[in-house]
Amino acid sequence: MSSHDVPHAGKPFESLFAEVDGVRVSGNRRVPVACIVYDSRRARPGCAFIAVRGHRMDGHDFLAEAVEKGAVALVVDADRERGLSPPPHGAIAVVPDSRAAMGAMARAFYDDPSRRLTLAGVTGTNGKSTTALVMDSIFRAAGYRSGVIGTLEYRIAERRRKAPHTTPEAVDLQGLLAEMIEHSVTHVAMEVSSHALSLHRVDGCRFSAAVFTNLTPEHLDFHDNMDEYFTAKRQLFEDEQHLPEGAERINAVNIDDEAGKLIADTARGRTITYGLSSEAQCRAEHIDLRADGTSFLAVHPTGSMPITMHLIGEFNVYNALGALAGCIGLGIPADVACSAIQQIPPVRGRFERVPSQTHSVLIDYAHSPDGLRRALETARKLTSGRVIVVFGCGGDRDRTKRPVMGELASRLADVCVVTSDNPRAERPEAIIGEILAGIPKETRGGCRVEPDRAEAIRLAIEEATPQDLVLIAGKGHEDYQIFADRTIHFDDREVAAGVLQEIEGGANA
Repeated sequence: MSSHDVPHAGKPFESLFAEVDGVRVSGNRRVPVACIVYDSRRARPGCAFIAVRGHRMDGHDFLAEAVEKGAVALVVDADRERGLSPPPHGAIAVVPDSRAAMGAMARAFYDDPSRRLTLAGVTGTNGKSTTALVMDSIFRAAGYRSGVIGTLEYRIAERRRKAPHTTPEAVDLQGLLAEMIEHSVTHVAMEVSSHALSLHRVDGCRFSAAVFTNLTPEHLDFHDNMDEYFTAKRQLFEDEQHLPEGAERINAVNIDDEAGKLIADTARGRTITYGLSSEAQCRAEHIDLRADGTSFLAVHPTGSMPITMHLIGEFNVYNALGALAGCIGLGIPADVACSAIQQIPPVRGRFERVPSQTHSVLIDYAHSPDGLRRALETARKLTSGRVIVVFGCGGDRDRTKRPVMGELASRLADVCVVTSDNPRAERPEAIIGEILAGIPKETRGGCRVEPDRAEAIRLAIEEATPQDLVLIAGKGHEDYQIFADRTIHFDDREVAAGVLQEIEGGANA
């Protein structure tokens, strides 16, 4: 059952607009609404259809289809109301911005579910998925029934479902939170993307805690510049609508990040800083990075505790500290939180080792310049041999990062294999060309080009000796590859494991 299908007795249409400014409702204002949809394909009898403008399609073009399928109420933008009338025996609402209205409507429809949850939001460029999963593990170790909403999955207690978006659309999100409550969930760890903040997906969500990981260039195909990107992120820490009712907001902020310092100064509520610097209230000392895990001393406001965890790399120390700071702020005992961190298994697609008797192969989601840099710098610390990296860049996304990632890979790896990621509507060869443009001519000798990602992975692993480390970057947990005309099953881990099995089988023959 999806959040769209959560049973609902129906609410008077006009009751959904209590927190929407500038609305005009005509027709049967009290017509009962059984569900809210923003996709006409999901319309069914008794629903309210919100016409939302997207990048490629406009919901206003599908009003007739929604009514034909049974929509009893419509929500439209003011500049598109000309010639429109309510459905038979139904109503139509005209609003300044239907996307902005959707969050408030969904919150009202589902009776403000975040008010009845301890909701922790994690935002930043890198580390959101891991930090949210660490918080979830701490919640469960503290005895709470918890849920997760993020890139890797949506999970309601032990019920898992695939995640189409890092942060769902407002209607889906409020429905999902309501479903959490129906299954007795009390605590939720949620990734909050900049897209979600800019597109009003989290409007109406009250966050008991908010974690800021870092800010580096990313999503500049969506945001015009870094200032706009940062402005989107800081909404989570400053907007009144995101503060909890009757309780103090807890903010966990990475003080080693320049943007984090700014957020720490302006965030509303109580802020606990974290990082590796001595100024951080929650920090790590005596860090020991290994290929099978990481050890450090966690120093926190109430004391300190040594931690040995399965998560690999300095960036995962930051992720663990962010989760620790947020959970301590929420009142979870530090010893419970630290013990939980030690039990967390490797996160899927986040510096994840592919089992092998002969080779060191890691899968990581690094798909931005900063993510790739951190992954390669960590890889260097984990091997006495060469670092071999396989990576590409996604199509129909920020093109400016392609040459930057090419330069980084050629400088920080001994061998780089440039390949396809999710080319989407672009030609893989064109994307690869833009990556290669950033690689200085004098370092191109250590670079290979193989557009077929499976063959690129094979090439890298076959190139490696037992002393080397192979990093397969960019897709991480994804089990698909998107082309202009099709989407195919593709899992870096499966491909790498298959190549390793062949090599090890041949060695044992």
